[in-house]
Amino acid sequence: MHELSIAMAVVEQVDDALRERGAERVPVRSLTLRVGELSGVVPEALDFSFGVAAEGTVLADARLLIETVEGRARCGSCGRDTATGMPPDLWCGPCSRAMNLTGGRELEIARVVLDDVRPDDAGERHGDDDAPGVTGAQADAAADAPARDKEASHVPHR
Repeated sequence: MHELSIAMAVVEQVDDALRERGAERVPVRSLTLRVGELSGVVPEALDFSFGVAAEGTVLADARLLIETVEGRARCGSCGRDTATGMPPDLWCGPCSRAMNLTGGRELEIARVVLDDVRPDDAGERHGDDDAPGVTGAQADAAADAPARDKEASHVPHR
């Protein structure tokens, strides 16, 4: 289960980035990862591992959103661009040539959303009754966010 080491590396990278910006005490509200379907990562295992890796960090209460990136390939001969499917088919049907993989191996941090806290409250959360630690501006932004961010932690990216 290499997802635990991936989750630990993600937590460490986010923590380092926050520390470099002087925001190491600001809780993370959500973290979006882009994971290619050909990356060999099991989203459910990564989600579970993230919970373990984030314990005791500013990501402890963060919501993990995983965007799955479809595997894609392009034929160098005829230029056909197509989804590879799973397991991946890297053979061009029309011209019978091997195709080049162009996407689907991604594993990247796409977005980190921080709680809106005042600098003097960095160690404590505050906010309204609906969402602890979220101010009115963030609540408005959350209301405008796509429904998938509110309802699912695994979002297909297509």
